[in-house]
Amino acid sequence: MPDRLVIGISGSTGPIYGVRLLEVLSTYFPEVERHVILTKAARLTIDYELGRSAEEVEALGSVLHEEGNIGATIASGTFVTNGMVVAPCSSKTLSAIANSYNDSLISRAADVCLKERRRLVLVVRETPLHLGHLRLMTQVTEAGAVVLPPSPAFYHRPATVDDIVDHTIVKVLDLFGLHVEGLIDRWGGL
Repeated sequence: MPDRLVIGISGSTGPIYGVRLLEVLSTYFPEVERHVILTKAARLTIDYELGRSAEEVEALGSVLHEEGNIGATIASGTFVTNGMVVAPCSSKTLSAIANSYNDSLISRAADVCLKERRRLVLVVRETPLHLGHLRLMTQVTEAGAVVLPPSPAFYHRPATVDDIVDHTIVKVLDLFGLHVEGLIDRWGGL
């Protein structure tokens, strides 16, 4: 079985996280099949925040899935993947995943990961958080997901926004056993 990752990009601010994840996977791990889902709102946010087209981002994937295609391969547990990342993960998407409200392919594919006990990483983009957000994060964690907010570290002395984004991407990929060396300076002690 080939290595496969599902990458969902929701409409929250911060699509750079999902886009950069696809870029790093394409460059460092081209053998990993990248199954991409962009929400309608993600398409708008990609254009607005990054000045890039959705088609350009989709080209970074191996397989593109339409947001409403609940019959896609990744909507079934019999289609084996290594897991899924939702980056960024909006509060709406977090809520759908936490409540198994599978009205979109992102929430259905995430639900498949949870039920099949596959790794699901949610790069939740919201701040400040109210009690409802925290309860949803607890709920998905109890179901088996990893909540990984893009909280930057500064020990690697980032000089650019890209350095900050790359730190989060390295943390995400580490969770799948995909270790990128040279993209950031890893902690080496004092």
